[in-house]
Amino acid sequence: MNAIYHNFLIKAPLHKVFDAVSKPKQIENWWALRCAGIPELGAQYNLYFGEPYNWYGKVTVFVVNQSFHIKMTKADEDWIPTTFGFDLEEKKEGTYLRFFHKDWLVINDHFKHSSFCWAQLLNGLKNYVEKEEIIPFEHRN
Repeated sequence: MNAIYHNFLIKAPLHKVFDAVSKPKQIENWWALRCAGIPELGAQYNLYFGEPYNWYGKVTVFVVNQSFHIKMTKADEDWIPTTFGFDLEEKKEGTYLRFFHKDWLVINDHFKHSSFCWAQLLNGLKNYVEKEEIIPFEHRN
């Protein structure tokens, strides 16, 4: 299986970063157009990016202020077998975020595009948490 990894520091308290990656209304500020779900183990999340991208995933790991993982259940064919997640660690300078998107079956153009998009989106997450900057959805990749 193949995976995407991005690790970086966000200069903000742990709880603020955890909320930004796990609370639906905050996810809408840096990733999905609309998001619904309850931040808890086993919950279903709806990640809506506009038609036909109305995707769903199940929360498989939920440890407050530490880890949040989602296994995709309805999405693009390449995304269905995948799980993405955020693992956080408190540092003196802020919060160290370890991101993964694993279980890709093949390294194809979609995998490469998704890796690039995650890098941009995660930079948007960093700017959202550190500076309260929200990039309009239509300008996110």
